[in-house]
Amino acid sequence: MSAAQFAALAARTTEPTVMLRRFLALDALVTGANAVAYLVAAGPLARLLGVGPGLLLELGLVLAGYAGGVGWLALRRRPAVLAVRVVIEVNLAWALLSCVALALWLSPSAAGAGWTVLQAAVVAGFAGLQYVALRACR
Repeated sequence: MSAAQFAALAARTTEPTVMLRRFLALDALVTGANAVAYLVAAGPLARLLGVGPGLLLELGLVLAGYAGGVGWLALRRRPAVLAVRVVIEVNLAWALLSCVALALWLSPSAAGAGWTVLQAAVVAGFAGLQYVALRACR
């Protein structure tokens, strides 16, 4: 199965623009849910993940703004190519930086390390799906 076929199956449509908008919306939804969790439950999550609650509050604020921007883009009838490229690049940078932070700066619990790797993989997956859908729009 090609990447384009997988993306179409995942989005349940072969219309490239609809596929792209769905992947952007899913990204915004997951990112927004993370933001809310980090903002509302920073203390308990910090203890579980083995990181500081201040870090989660800051990440929650950043993720809330990012989710809003990606969600707004998903609502556009034809999302701007440059804006979608920025989302893809930011997602890739986030995934890479998460792994680098885990290796160099963070000392989380086992749950925190697992969560960091999992969220990096999910974000990289969003970037891949968005990239395939954007290419299909051309």
